[in-house]
Amino acid sequence: MNVLAAPCLADLGHEVVNVDIDEDVVATINDGEAPIHEEGLQERIGRNAGDRLRATTDYDEVVDTDLTLLCLPTPSQEDGSIDLAVMEAGAAALGDALAAKDGRHAVVVKSTVVPGTTDEVVGPAVEQASGETVGEDIGLGMNPEFLRMSTAVDDFLDPDKVVVGSEQAWVRDLLRDLYADLRERTTVVDTGLRGAEMIKYANNTMLASKVSLVNELGNVCKELGVDAYDVFDAVGLDDRISAEFLRSGLGWGGSCFPKDVDAVRALARERGYEPELLDAVVSVNDLQPRRMVDLLAEHVDPEEARVAVLGVAFKPDTDDVRGSRAMDLIGHLQERRADVVAYDPVATENARESYPDVRYAASAEAALDGADAAMVATEWPEFSDLDFSGMARKVLIDGRRVDVDTAELDAYEGLTW
Repeated sequence: MNVLAAPCLADLGHEVVNVDIDEDVVATINDGEAPIHEEGLQERIGRNAGDRLRATTDYDEVVDTDLTLLCLPTPSQEDGSIDLAVMEAGAAALGDALAAKDGRHAVVVKSTVVPGTTDEVVGPAVEQASGETVGEDIGLGMNPEFLRMSTAVDDFLDPDKVVVGSEQAWVRDLLRDLYADLRERTTVVDTGLRGAEMIKYANNTMLASKVSLVNELGNVCKELGVDAYDVFDAVGLDDRISAEFLRSGLGWGGSCFPKDVDAVRALARERGYEPELLDAVVSVNDLQPRRMVDLLAEHVDPEEARVAVLGVAFKPDTDDVRGSRAMDLIGHLQERRADVVAYDPVATENARESYPDVRYAASAEAALDGADAAMVATEWPEFSDLDFSGMARKVLIDGRRVDVDTAELDAYEGLTW
């Protein structure tokens, strides 16, 4: 997420150098263009590129800076644990560059890493490559991000909290100064390295658990003929629970929740603890797309149907399909030999990389034309005004509770209501 953190920090008035190994990303940023689709990002890059923001592939540029944020990928391995190879390599490359620097430098991890990573992996890698000692010229910090795709810029600039983790006072002071313009409208949480690392995992695991619990209760509501949204509108009025994340449906996805929950489960098992509740959180989530296809089969035989999948991004206002429930839905439909045509306003090309054999329509109307059924997988606002007139059979299976006129449909099913 360095392509987001860098322009946002530049927007706060800092001089920012964005180091990236991807030459195309570097060129795009330096041209004043956003390399990903994210609301508000283009504006920030366009305003700051060539002034307070520049991008480069050269790690040596860090010598003239005071602080480096490591925003590196930590993908999941087969057992759910995170792969730290890129993080360790990046820390070593940073250390090589810092060998030429006089004076102190703060090395701050912004990626999501399990407790112990910053001091046990990043610190030693920087020390070995730089020849400097952590605690003297090298300071270590952890500053996790709490960003939601599609609202990430707003989340960065108007956060509910800023977590500052370090054992060194000067590093904590430097991080507080980094977010000085935000401190009046948010809470700054001071903690140690491992506390900061764990806060990010606990935060995302709590949110994922809330969604799965709501979906489990929503599934029960479905069996009882009760509208789950009526139920959770009332439940959300309890200030101990709040209305956030009480929308039952297809489940959670994206690049963070699946990876972070899996990492906590793997870490727990590594320490000899069986995380049964978290296993159930994942199980409920994984079953929702299959449950949606089962609902479809009550109205049309998937093997004999052309099915329009509306939305492939994991949430609206982003082109990110990582962990998307829509991708799982397409996979289940293909297992049932359905003829799938998909549409998304911005994420089609990213989806095509995973499912090149699926037909992709240029509009929702084109996807619906001749379809026997439609399935809503992403709650894009435009789906509230669908024209079903071109469908062969007007069957809609809605996984996201979009506001459509169901009067003209032959059959309408909501996933959990």
